[in-house]
Amino acid sequence: MTPHLPTPTLQPEEHATRRRQLAAGVRDSFSAGLGILPLGIALGLLVVQAGLPWWLAPALAVAVFAGSLELLLVGMIAAATPPAAIALTTLAVNFRHVFYAFSFPLHLVRNRFAKAYSVYAMIDEAYAVAAALPEAERSGPRLLALQVSCQLYWAGGGLVGVALATALPAPVEGLEFALCALFTVLTLDALHARREIPSLLLAGVSVTAALLLTPGAALLTALLLFAVLLLLRHALAGHAADGEDGEDGQDTGTTGGAAHA
Repeated sequence: MTPHLPTPTLQPEEHATRRRQLAAGVRDSFSAGLGILPLGIALGLLVVQAGLPWWLAPALAVAVFAGSLELLLVGMIAAATPPAAIALTTLAVNFRHVFYAFSFPLHLVRNRFAKAYSVYAMIDEAYAVAAALPEAERSGPRLLALQVSCQLYWAGGGLVGVALATALPAPVEGLEFALCALFTVLTLDALHARREIPSLLLAGVSVTAALLLTPGAALLTALLLFAVLLLLRHALAGHAADGEDGEDGQDTGTTGGAAHA
């Protein structure tokens, strides 16, 4: 007779720990939600004011979920922009997420489906909040709760914006400035972090070159050029770090040899 093996279950302490981690992730999302929710409302308003179907707002929140890109896509879809141009713009705008993968604590998420969702939901705000957490306080459930909450803020804000646009008697003027305002705030935040000043200078060079070389497609050219310059900066920084490590190793070896002699 084959002995019955008990099915492994979580202990009450583990359940309590996971609940605390999930609750902490939701609390972590509150600061990001203050910025995500208004932008989601702006997205819903823009969708309706652009003459697009209301369901496009929640559809973008699920299919794209990329904040600034979604605001940009509304205008491109309304203008019947060719799919190739939309794809290239998407690559240029979201290319920065490649750099997020280098330091986002994705290894803490164990389940493969949860890990796939975490990669999909790696937006700017979630990355910023997760990066600010002490390493000892990070956990898979906390990160997932943070990311799910951020997406709920965005999708919920979009639905609120749709409802407001339907109820308002006239369109809201100047709402298309929401995307520009978002990047202006991000730029000002980057100015406060002095280590990001080189990136700001590279952005200025990219914009200037794009306006001079391709004034008819300045935005796309600037984004592509900026992405290339960021890659070069990252490569140079990595090369410099490797050089410093090599010099430290040589110094250590020399010191050790002298002490042995």
